[in-house]
Amino acid sequence: MNFQNEAIEKGEILTPEEKRSILKSRAQALAIERHDEITKQDFIEIIEFRLGSENYAFETKYVREVYLLNNFTPLPGLPAFVVGIVNIRGQILSIIDLKSLFNLPLVGLGELNKIIILKNENMEFGVLADIIIDTHSISLNSLNKSYTKMPGIGAEYLKGVSSDHLIILNAESILKDEKIIINQL
Repeated sequence: MNFQNEAIEKGEILTPEEKRSILKSRAQALAIERHDEITKQDFIEIIEFRLGSENYAFETKYVREVYLLNNFTPLPGLPAFVVGIVNIRGQILSIIDLKSLFNLPLVGLGELNKIIILKNENMEFGVLADIIIDTHSISLNSLNKSYTKMPGIGAEYLKGVSSDHLIILNAESILKDEKIIINQL
């Protein structure tokens, strides 16, 4: 296609077949780029994890990293959903237990030995998980957003539920929730 563009720039005369070929290749290139844009918009990248007997997920754009919880420091006098704090490479982060925050049934103890570190421009903390399952893409069109409430999880925390019953949590809402911010002097 470069020789065709050069020919046009030089003002060379092209045959009708050459012109059609140039226009066709340009149209195909534009169609492919547009298709890629649509595809990127229709899917989100998620990290899937297990809490008790249910699978949940966060959009990966809110996940800084996954960290293996070796030890943490419990802090007395805090709400039940704040498990404590952990030192990750010199940074002190709070650890949140979603089971307690959402009043989910405590089915068994689970492992709770992984931390998914959520972040946005103003907040950063770790969320306990039993098992990290995988990261993958999911179609936004496949999410059922009609769930206004699931047991223990308010609508503001719910992005949707996939056809295979994967609960996609709204990490942005969780990070912005003022109930999580604890200011004790």
